[in-house]
This record gives sequence, structure tokens and C-alpha cells, in this order.
Amino acid sequence: MVSKAEPESREIYLMTYFVYILRTSSNTLYIGQTNNLEKRLKEHRNKSSKSAKYIRYFLGFTLVYSEKYSTRKEAMTREIQLKKLTKAKKEALVSGNERAVLHNPPTLY
Repeated sequence: MVSKAEPESREIYLMTYFVYILRTSSNTLYIGQTNNLEKRLKEHRNKSSKSAKYIRYFLGFTLVYSEKYSTRKEAMTREIQLKKLTKAKKEALVSGNERAVLHNPPTLY
């Protein structure tokens, strides 16, 4: 007797990408993107070789803002956009005033 094989079940893994803003102990803002926010924050905290060199210069930091995206391209585009903002607009975004930031979005090339 020949048995029919069950079709293979294929699991689809949806990756989530994050754009995040850290406030350093010197009150500067650092913007980055990752697909594993918890792991990335741990790397920054431990000042590991994978941590951003900029963050290693500070005593500590706080995660003050993050956004989720479904593709790395979207996250990278947003990271570039946020890095082009003035400090005042970054602060407005962190404080929840997204309207002030969206009023004059920077042009991406």
C-alpha cells in the first residue's frame, strides 16, 4: 500500500524591522535601525564590538522612541529621513508631537 505524503507545511516568518532613537547620558540623540531591537539594545549596553562606536563614548542611554516596519528598505529609508531632521524636530518626534515633524518632511534622494 502506497501512502500519500502530506504536503510540507511551510512556515512564513515575517521579519519586523525597527528604527529607534536613543538619548545618551549627554542628552544627544542616536538613531539606528535593526531587526531585533532587544538584542541591539543589549549590544549597545554591553558596549560590544557590534555596538555603535558613537554610543560607546557615553555612560549610558535610554530608548526614547521606536517605529516598526515590515521591510529593511522601509526602515533604512526612515532612518535616513530621521537623521536629516533638525534636533528640534527630533525632540518633537520623541515627545510625541509627530505633527510638527510631518509638516515639513525632508526630501529623500
